[in-house]
Formats: sequence, C-alpha cells, structure tokens
Amino acid sequence: MTAPAIRDDLRPWQQALRAQFPIVTAHPELAYLDSAATAQKPQAVLDAVQRYLTTSNANAARGTYTWANRTTELVERTRERVARFLGDRQPERSAVHFTSGTSEGLRTIARDWLPGFLRDGDEIVVPDADHQANIAPWREAQRLLAREGTHIRVVPMPYQSGSGDYDHRALAERAGPRTRFVATTHVHHVYGGDMNVQRIRRAVGPDAVICLDAAQSVGHLPVSVAELDVDFVVFSGHKALALPGSGAVWARQERGPAFTPGGWSGTPNTVGIASLEAALDWLDAAGPERVEEWTVALAARLTEGLRRLDAYEVLGCPLSLAADSTVQRRQGIVTLRHRAIDSGDLGFILFSHGFMVRSDHHCQGDAGEKTGSVRVSLHVYNTVEEIDRLLSVLASLE
Repeated sequence: MTAPAIRDDLRPWQQALRAQFPIVTAHPELAYLDSAATAQKPQAVLDAVQRYLTTSNANAARGTYTWANRTTELVERTRERVARFLGDRQPERSAVHFTSGTSEGLRTIARDWLPGFLRDGDEIVVPDADHQANIAPWREAQRLLAREGTHIRVVPMPYQSGSGDYDHRALAERAGPRTRFVATTHVHHVYGGDMNVQRIRRAVGPDAVICLDAAQSVGHLPVSVAELDVDFVVFSGHKALALPGSGAVWARQERGPAFTPGGWSGTPNTVGIASLEAALDWLDAAGPERVEEWTVALAARLTEGLRRLDAYEVLGCPLSLAADSTVQRRQGIVTLRHRAIDSGDLGFILFSHGFMVRSDHHCQGDAGEKTGSVRVSLHVYNTVEEIDRLLSVLASLE
C-alpha cells in the first residue's frame, strides 16, 4: 500500500513557511516533533520581540510618556487581536485577559470566577482523562468551596472505551438541572482528536457554562467562538508560536457574572503580548485552515504507516488509523507505544536518530493512560520526509 498523498499545491506553501523558522532551518539533521509541548517561533515573532524591546519597552497603563503609551496601546490592541483571531463577532460584549498560559488561565477562572457562580448542591463536570491543568483547578475549587460551607458535586466526564473520545450520550444522561459548569478540551493532548464541543452543548443544555481548554487548537486549526457555544476559551501563547509565559482567557460574559481576575493587576508580560500579536498575525497570513490540513495529512500518513507495524500500539480511536478512514482525523498529534521497548527508551532511541519527541505520561489525569507513551506532535514546519524517515526508523525496531 502506498503512503497517503499530500496535496501538491501545499508543498511550496509549506516550504516557504518552514524557511521562516530559524531554529528549524539551522538544524536540518533534527526533526522537532514536540509542538504540543511548545511550538517553534517564526522570524516575524522574533523580529517583533526585538523591535518592542529596542523601541518601546515600558510598563503598561502606568505612565504618560511615549514608550509607556505605546505599550498600553499594544496591550489593548492585542486584546482586540485575540478576539478577532477567535472569530468573536461581538467583542464589545466579551472580555480578553492575558495570563502566563493555559494553566494559569484555568486556575484564574476556578479561583476568581467559579466560586461566585456556584451554589450549594450544584454540579460541575471535570474531564479526568484530559490534561491535569484542566482537572486540578476544579477539584481545588470544590475543596475551597467546601471549607466555606458550599458543597458541590463533581461529575466525571464519561469517555468512550478504547478511543479517548467523550461519551456524549452518557454525559446527557448524567447531566441534570444542577449541572452548572463543564470543563472540556478542544483537541486532546494525548489522543489527538477533536472532542466535539458542539455535542457537549447539546448534552448539557443551553444554560450550563462551558470552559474550553484550547491549548492544542489555537494556533493549530481555526477556532471560532461564533461557532462554538462556549463561555470561556483559554490558550497558551507558546503553543501558538508566541513566547513562553504568554496566553489569554476569552470570556463570553453572558452566562453568570462577568469574569474579572481577582487581586491587584500587576505588570503584564508586555514582551510576551508583543510576541502573541505577531504570532496571530503570522498565523492569519499563513491560513489556519491550511495549517490544519497540512498537520492532519502528516498525522494520517504516520498513522497509516504505524497500523502496518505490529510492534506498535497507537493510542486513541483505532478506526482513525487508516488513510482512507471516514472517521474524524487526528489533529497533528499521534501517541504510540512499542509492545516491547519502554517508552522512555524509545524516546532516547528516536533522538539518537534525530527525532525530538515527548516520552512520558504527558500530564494526563488519573483516569487516563497508566503506562507511558511516545507522543509525536506536528506543526507547519514539519515535512513529509520527516514522517517517512520516522516510519523507517520505527520499522527497523520491530
């Protein structure tokens, strides 16, 4: 069987984009396959950081001189940029707050917003097989509320056996009139699947608040809050081509009280915000739809090759492995195990061949995988040749 075809018209586009990543082009002998952990940065982002630090570096909203005014304008302009990038058609009704990333954003919602929304006897849904960042804050909120005399019930998100997908039918049966808040994930960081958020809304009804962990979707595929009926979207800038320590919470401001982070608002990460604005500009110019098409095609090529290698188990929906599968494709994330080689050892072996992958438990919750695995995560700078070379090395280890 031949390998899945990649659209020929996308190859020149991808080559031109790959050339804009200095760390990638400086090391042609290496294949960076860990973009779900952090993405590499294009030259436009690096230039924006250098330009900001050498022309306008100052604190925001704390001065009246030119550099301070420019920085304040940058922060406000990037709030608008985030809303526009997320397809917000009513930005005057929503809010954007900057954070250090997804983890802090989710904690801020759990700490500063959720307690004022819930009442004694309410229920929240928590996805215990997703990333710990989307589990621990809600469990902690439950404990904090209990100390104050407000007792809420945590309903574990149900999953389909063997695929890692949410079980939306079971969720509809578990949800009730006291189900007030649902924590969910857009793209799963281990299984690579789109978790079908629209079905979550149908399962829990029109009144429940839905908080979306978009760490693996923003910057990797189109994300439209106009189409996703969710109340919060939280993402990390460093996974979307910006600098580490940057991220945002988008809040719809319709169900429940307005979202306002508590405490004193200190100095924002202005250089991270400058990098985020540049990254979103770069992604818009590249085309999120084409970025998604490229990474999904590479993932399909990898899973098609892996399903013919008996030594490997691919985590997630087994029906999505074949290139001609009619089920939903994986969003640029493929996680696997060798049936005889420890995942940590496999990671070292792959690096000796020039492949940089993640090999551990991937910060998954207690209801997730009990054994470590190797995760291959892709972005627009990855190539067909890298996937084919990886498959060749994996085949030699059978």
